[in-house]
Amino acid sequence: MTTSDSILKSINYPEDLRKLDVEQLPELCSELRDFILESVSKTGGHLSSNLGTVELTVALHYIFNTPDDKLIWDVGHQAYTHKILTGRRDRMSTLRQAKGLSGFPKRDESEYDAFGTAHSSTSISAALGMAIASHLDNEERQHIAVIGDGAMSAGMAFEALNNSSSVEGINLIVILNDNDMSISPPVGALNKYLTRLLSGSLARDAHDFGKAMLERLPSPVLDLARKLKGHAKGIISPATWFEEFGFNYSGPIDGHDLGALLPTLRNLKELGGLQFLHVVTKKGYGYKLAENDPILYHGPGKFDRTIGILKPSKKAINFSDIFSDWVCDQAAADSKLIAITPAMREGSGLVKFEQFFPERYFDVGIAEQHAVTFAGGLACLGYKPVVAIYSTFLQRAYDQLIHDVVLQNLDVTFAVDRAGIVGADGATHAGVFDIAFMRCLPNLVIATPSDEAECRLLLSSCYMHKGPAAIRYPRGTGIGSEVAKSLDTVSIGKGVVKREGSEVAVLCFGPLVHEALKVNDTYTVVDMRFVKPLDTDLIDNLLANHKAFVTVEEGVVSGGAGSAVNEYLTSKACKIPLLQLGLPDRFIDHGDQKQLMIEAGLDAAGILKSIKEFESKIS
Repeated sequence: MTTSDSILKSINYPEDLRKLDVEQLPELCSELRDFILESVSKTGGHLSSNLGTVELTVALHYIFNTPDDKLIWDVGHQAYTHKILTGRRDRMSTLRQAKGLSGFPKRDESEYDAFGTAHSSTSISAALGMAIASHLDNEERQHIAVIGDGAMSAGMAFEALNNSSSVEGINLIVILNDNDMSISPPVGALNKYLTRLLSGSLARDAHDFGKAMLERLPSPVLDLARKLKGHAKGIISPATWFEEFGFNYSGPIDGHDLGALLPTLRNLKELGGLQFLHVVTKKGYGYKLAENDPILYHGPGKFDRTIGILKPSKKAINFSDIFSDWVCDQAAADSKLIAITPAMREGSGLVKFEQFFPERYFDVGIAEQHAVTFAGGLACLGYKPVVAIYSTFLQRAYDQLIHDVVLQNLDVTFAVDRAGIVGADGATHAGVFDIAFMRCLPNLVIATPSDEAECRLLLSSCYMHKGPAAIRYPRGTGIGSEVAKSLDTVSIGKGVVKREGSEVAVLCFGPLVHEALKVNDTYTVVDMRFVKPLDTDLIDNLLANHKAFVTVEEGVVSGGAGSAVNEYLTSKACKIPLLQLGLPDRFIDHGDQKQLMIEAGLDAAGILKSIKEFESKIS
């Protein structure tokens, strides 16, 4: 550590924090910020957002009686200070590593983690549920939801606000942490409204001036002024807007000023009821490199804190890069292509597209449901929308996928990124269910490219297909295959035999075909390319000269691609033995991506071991 950590060392739990004098808190915040920077530089993790919430977190645990008072973090990548102050400081070196601390709040990790989070805009709903439960149990406690301005763009947050006034007598505090940035820059009228009216000096200056003037007025005039207060606020701030939901609005206040935070939170705690507090913070606060480029420092790997993140001279090409190049090339060839992302411009590879085709680029904010139905609307009038979305986030729009796109057989292409195990982000971000939940849908084509070249080829093929189609590809790099610049296509639903063998046919869906090719060279290895439609002609041909089938996929076995093969074989009354290899029936925790694959038995050695055991049973 570069600064004294004597105060921080004395804090193991919030009860220790509450014994400090207020005058000691700024030094504690400085030590916490230094500790976070040192820790994340060695382990990797979320940095900018956590540096921005140090004072707010300290103030919350200082004023509220956690864990009895329930503190719920939205998304959760702003909760490192919370972890450090709640008994986990000594384990921060294990952050996001196998058997170590999760990068997000997790209920089975600490009693102070009131609700497990990692997806956006859930905090108010969860806090409301807890508030009503406490009310029904006659328990007097506070329930605090901390939500970022980007997360406030999601409809779920407003559904919860709308529902909050339905029960009287509950205690619920919603804290809007306004740092003017989600992962990608936040978008939409709501964000612009909040930024302009909440964060601006106009609101603060008007509030301070008005308060000073009103205090000088005679009592009758003062009473009248108070009655008019709500209407006046509505002219320059959205206070009355939130108050229409039943909340008492306060703010904005400086989220780095303990002198403002502590008395405000204390007052809200004493007031009880429905309270809405707006605080203004800065991502990366206290570390100039992160302040200047909060996106770069949002979720870095290991780096030297004194130098900062060094961009590699030659970056390895990953699957998101393949998509990025393809979508630009396809858009140049087809003026009807529209690219859509739910607030993941950088992660999904659409930065270049926005630069080249700004009029055809739409970041809809953290609103996955809207993204899918919006794409459906475009498709109805002849456009060709491409929705770039993480597998784990597509789950949030399942109803819209079914009813607003697939049921109507609309021509929408889904570029499903982060399919399979994702490593350090853990179970909340793993894309392991998409094959199973998409495969049951009529009309939908599902492609599983095995490497970079196949990814571009199948993107083009699915885009040219007249109907809904999804291409799922993993996080990170592939085998380094050479990628053509053409927009060539292949026949929908047709696989390719990668190696001719005998006895056992290994049917692979996705990049695991390359692990299978390292296994016993007497086995036939097939790159199936498509989960739906299956290449049943190829399967029929394989039935003629193989005694057993093995399916391999980086997804859950239940309902997955192997199940599709099994269903086809059953429909033909085939009695050929079938082994389905995939991810186990449990949530895959955080850890090294390769190690997690080994533990799941999906590396070459694991696949061979499983096949040999299978052969011994059927021989």
